[in-house]
Parts: sequence; structure tokens; C-alpha cells
Amino acid sequence: MPTFRKPVENPSPQRTGRHARRGRGVVVAAAGGAVLLIATAAVSFHQPAQRPVSGPATSGPAVAAQATPPAPRSAAPSPSPSVLAKASTPASASSPVSRQASGNGWIPVDRAAWNAQVARYKATKAQPAGNAGNLPEFRADCRYSHRKADDPIVFPGLPGASHMHSFVGNERVDAYTKAGDLMKFTATTCKPVVDHSAYWVPTLYEAATKKPVETTGFRVYYRSIRRNSDGIMPMPNGLRLIAGDAKKKQPTPRGAQGQFYCAFYGPGDIDGYARSDNGNWPICGKPAKLHFMLQFPDCWDGKNLDSPNHKDHMAFGTDQGCPAGHPARIPALTFDIAYGATGTKTGYYLSSDPAGRSASSMHGDAFVMWNVQAMNQRVRNCIAQRRTCNNDGYDPFSY
Repeated sequence: MPTFRKPVENPSPQRTGRHARRGRGVVVAAAGGAVLLIATAAVSFHQPAQRPVSGPATSGPAVAAQATPPAPRSAAPSPSPSVLAKASTPASASSPVSRQASGNGWIPVDRAAWNAQVARYKATKAQPAGNAGNLPEFRADCRYSHRKADDPIVFPGLPGASHMHSFVGNERVDAYTKAGDLMKFTATTCKPVVDHSAYWVPTLYEAATKKPVETTGFRVYYRSIRRNSDGIMPMPNGLRLIAGDAKKKQPTPRGAQGQFYCAFYGPGDIDGYARSDNGNWPICGKPAKLHFMLQFPDCWDGKNLDSPNHKDHMAFGTDQGCPAGHPARIPALTFDIAYGATGTKTGYYLSSDPAGRSASSMHGDAFVMWNVQAMNQRVRNCIAQRRTCNNDGYDPFSY
């Protein structure tokens, strides 16, 4: 079991990933005795993850880690694909990805489609990895698409019912979007184009001008956040995911969890020690820009594509496996978001908390839809055999 040490007080910035520079760090003793420097307050977790994760979209894969979380209730090793394929949900399908919601907020997976995907995944062989890196992940790099006060997960069929969201990925998403629409209308701002998913976050605004600040980089990692990939399965199409808490309205001073941070390529002052007048937002030393990282859970109940609160069908696991009620270990999404802003004295606010003007209400939504063969092959190549992949295939430059 690795030993986690306390945060180092104001350590000097270190290079991580592909020459990325970050601010304050935490020194941890990783498996095998290696010592890593990780950024604090860089990743917002619904529950702490265990394995190191890699860094910001504009700075290449860096390394971050969290202390080992308490073991979930009834934690058990991840079951085999054959067990997952037989999870008990009635086999009735009215669409390729899901049946109709039961009326109580649960949306059952299409059992026949999931069984077929599991069978195809089991038959998928890993392609030779060559000299690819050993970070178990693949990704999609996305650009800003559009902005709407819509949320097809929380407020389906109710345009304008949500606070303002900034969307990346599938270009046709609005309040009326259903899973099948994502495969029908496939124009996307993401690479690879086989990712038809939609991703969105609350819109960021300048406090002084009330003008939106849109994302300039939006990388979605699909990865293992554990020290092993035992029992890893592909994601089912139509899965809805939410991380973070839109109703959380707590101050985010320097050192707080779930705050924005500063990052960029090359040397310079990236620490963002200066803060906005209310203390909630860093002011970055040029040429650093504001970033945010958001971690999603990695265990699925194997039965439902959504739940009444949009979270109960998902859970965090441990290195030992997933909780008994969420037996399917799937790739964990990580949003790595860059903004074209350096920080100001008046600061910013999120559409989810215009009055409090903190960053604590930052959250993210994902409506997953991939070409099934592409998803299966990436999970097999990149996560199951723990190799690093980029948009096109294996990534020999990651370390």
C-alpha cells in the first residue's frame, strides 16, 4: 500500500508531462517507491480516485493522485464479462441503446444491445502497442460547439429550463436530444469523429463584463484511475453521467478542493498566487491560463443508463474492485478543460452560481455515444493492456 504524505508547503514548480508547468504540489510515494509531485486542487472529485491521472489538455499528460478513499460498502472484485452480460434487467428493446424510462427516473439499458457489445468486446484482440506510453487511457479532444440553457439529462424536453451550458462534441444537442439522436446526427467538434457523445459544463462569465468565457480546449480522457485494469468493460451507448454538484455554493479560496488552477507549456509564473477580490479565482502569471479538471466515477450498475438523481447508477471503486451494487468496471471520464482567460481582480462566475461567484458549483455532464467497434477496440488496446492512446491510436510520446 503506498504511503501518502502531507502537502508540501509552497514547493517550487516542477515539469510534468510534456513540459507542462504547474503550481503547488503534493509529494506522494507511489507504488514501487517512486516519488511523484502532483498538483493540488486540480481535479474536482465526486469521490476521491486512487490511481494517478494525467494532466491538462494544453499541457499533455501529467500526473495527479489522490489519497486512497475508504473502501465502498460491499466492495468486491470486478466480475467477468460473462457475468456482467447476464445482469438482471428484462430483455426488451425499443431502441438500439435503451428502453423507455420506467417513469421513476431509471432508464434501463437495452439488454440485447449490451449483451451484443459484451460479446464483441470479448472477441476483440489487442493490437500490438509498440513503444506506447503506459498510462491506461484514450481520449477525445473537443472544441466549443454551442451554448444553450438546456440540459437533456436533467431537464429533458424542457428548453430554457436549465442555467446556461457550454456544449462540446455533438453539434445538434438541445433539450430534446435522446440517445438515438446522437447516432443519427453525428456532426461533432471532437476528434476522433467516431465519438458522437455530447459533453457540457456550466458557462463561465467574466464578473465585470458579464460576457461568457468559452473553452479553448476540452479534452475528455477515458481511463483507468486504478492500479490495475481487472475486469474493465467498454461503456454502453446512451449512458448518462454527471460529476460535481451544481447546487454547491461554497467559497473556493486558494487550496480549496474543486477550484480553477493555472497551467501552460514552458517556464514562467504559473502558480496563480494572486487571487480575485473575493478570493475564489486565481490570477495566472502569463502565459498561463485558467484550467479545470473534473473526475467521474468508474463503476456502473450494469443495468441502468440513468437514475433519478443521475448519479445512483454509478459509483467509485477501488483497486480491489467495484461495489457489489455497481459491478461493471468501465472507463472513468476525466474532463480537462482550458479557458482563454488569465484571471482578473473582479473574477468570474459560473451560470450555476452567479450570486456566490465561487467555483464550487462547477459540474459536468456526459451523454455517451460511440461507434461500438471503436469503443471496444480502444478499451481493449489502451485500458485493458494499460497503454496510452491519443486520438489516432497508440501514443509513443506519453510518459
